[in-house]
Amino acid sequence: MIEIAMVVAAVALLGAIVVAVQLNGLRRRLDSMPADENIYDILRGLDNELGRLDAVTAAMEPRLTSIEHLLPHAIVHSGVVNYDAFGDIAGNLSRSIALLSSLGDGVVISILVGRHDMRVFTKEVHNFVGIEELSPEENEAVARARG
Repeated sequence: MIEIAMVVAAVALLGAIVVAVQLNGLRRRLDSMPADENIYDILRGLDNELGRLDAVTAAMEPRLTSIEHLLPHAIVHSGVVNYDAFGDIAGNLSRSIALLSSLGDGVVISILVGRHDMRVFTKEVHNFVGIEELSPEENEAVARARG
């Protein structure tokens, strides 16, 4: 869902850029207008163009509102902690990764690497606090994500 929100946000931003470029083109046309042309025809054309731009802007407003509603839930904080989970492998191959929103909601993913196996755990986080008890490494990942 977060990926969809980011795609919609990118499309809305692209639309806003297109509208800004078109408006800039209209301003340049108006600035370069020769004095001997019919000003009323030019103004009517500009009025039609501005009406079209208003319609495009109005069509984008609901999309932007829905994106603004989703943005607080997008992942904006991350933190990673490397460690040796079992004490039998050098190189700190185990990881705890916190992926959190600006509200501090998200998930901690722990990948525990041993000599003969690997385990993956996830724990939910709300307001930068684990729903379940977090290990010291998971708490450190959340702290790093929080900054």
